[in-house]
Amino acid sequence: MRRSKRMRCPDGRWTNEWSCEEKEEGEEEDRSVETRKRPKWDSRSVERDRRPGRFHHYRTYERCRKSSRGLEFTERRAPEPRPKPRGHEKRASDRAVPEKEQDGDGHWHHYSKSLARCESREQQHHSGHSHSKSHRRKRTRSFEDDEEGHLIYHNGQVLRARYEIVSTLGEGAFGKVVECIDNTEDGMRVALKIIKNQARYREAALIEVEVLKQMKALDCENRLACVRMLDWFDLHGHICIVFELLGLSTYDFLKANDYMPFTVDQIRHMADQIFRAVHFLHQNKLTHTDLKPENILFVDSDCDIEYNAKLKREERTPKNLDVKVVDFGNATYDHEHHTSVVSTRHYRAPEVVLELGWNQACDVWSLGCILIEYYLGLTLFQTHDSREHLAMMERVLGPIPAHMLQQTRKRHYVHHGKLDWDECSSSGRYVRKHCKPLKQYMSSKSWEHEQFFDLLQKMMEYDVSKRITLEEAIKHPFFTPLRKESEK
Repeated sequence: MRRSKRMRCPDGRWTNEWSCEEKEEGEEEDRSVETRKRPKWDSRSVERDRRPGRFHHYRTYERCRKSSRGLEFTERRAPEPRPKPRGHEKRASDRAVPEKEQDGDGHWHHYSKSLARCESREQQHHSGHSHSKSHRRKRTRSFEDDEEGHLIYHNGQVLRARYEIVSTLGEGAFGKVVECIDNTEDGMRVALKIIKNQARYREAALIEVEVLKQMKALDCENRLACVRMLDWFDLHGHICIVFELLGLSTYDFLKANDYMPFTVDQIRHMADQIFRAVHFLHQNKLTHTDLKPENILFVDSDCDIEYNAKLKREERTPKNLDVKVVDFGNATYDHEHHTSVVSTRHYRAPEVVLELGWNQACDVWSLGCILIEYYLGLTLFQTHDSREHLAMMERVLGPIPAHMLQQTRKRHYVHHGKLDWDECSSSGRYVRKHCKPLKQYMSSKSWEHEQFFDLLQKMMEYDVSKRITLEEAIKHPFFTPLRKESEK
């Protein structure tokens, strides 16, 4: 299992508040918030700090809302410096951290079989201030919690007379992930997530369990590329969820490959699986809301390695292009309350940034951002600031429609019916330097590249009513070669 975090504030600290909105740099203090009390607490960001070999991510219980499904909280963060763009260079610290993303010590990215080959499985745990006072709780001689509410365990310990703990894969503010041997399944290796024994994390974990159960029931033959829950149980107040053990995330594969882009053919094979998996969610009235390269995992990340004498570096080619979508903890049903802010910053749709309301189309925008990242090897919208994010969109995709700017509650983003943006400012120069019209990113004028960018253009349409659906995207000519292969 590979672990990684992305960018953080210089001092590594973040402030969480119970709220329905995020606070962005430069915004006024009198933003509207929900009337319930919002206890403040400090934590280290889990947003997109990409330090290698650290944390894992299947479910990030950062936002626990008060609705029919539980509590949701979002992060409010301190002002942070603009990331230094590095193009195709190593950019572990270039990725901005999503405001809602991490809470506490880390962000769990995935459960990976291949982690041990590349990095140490253990990281020193840095304790932060808890949201509420906690104490060491002893239940039996075998089970005990630490001061943070994590279950105390040891390698070799067997849970429920079935799951033998092999090693720790990662830890975060809401729990830990361990690799286990399932002694009832001929020693099969699984990933077991052990949630903290705290009410808000338990409630959020139970929400995820219900979503995963429904997905498993609807896809009983396991045909779609969605991660599969194998089991779950309550262990002395800790909700434990058992998942299949997967390979590296597509982001970590890019990182290990020195951010060398995937080929168009590789993107086509992965995109077809991803689109069908997310379309399956949409058909069942669910929106994922947090699609990003970290949440798309290779089933098996073994690869062929060849030395490129021209570039003087090794290049990795995945042997198997099968992928799975993970992290359904933030998935939202159509009938449920929709918080104003969803998605990790870089993959956040314009209607979300402008707080115009959102629906399943926000997943389509996120997938468009993911595909262009696979193609370029770098993040398209590399920013921490919403206004700058919108300016980048305009630089890449053209002006934001006037009707969207007229309807937004973010009136300070608009001036005389246009985005209030100074192109001569330092931010303006940054945007001009690092963004360009979408078609200018094409590395070839071949048919498959033309079709790929035509699909991207349709997926990154500002107007939600005009944005392509995943049902339509699956039928796009870009996927014609796959259909021809299946017919043979």
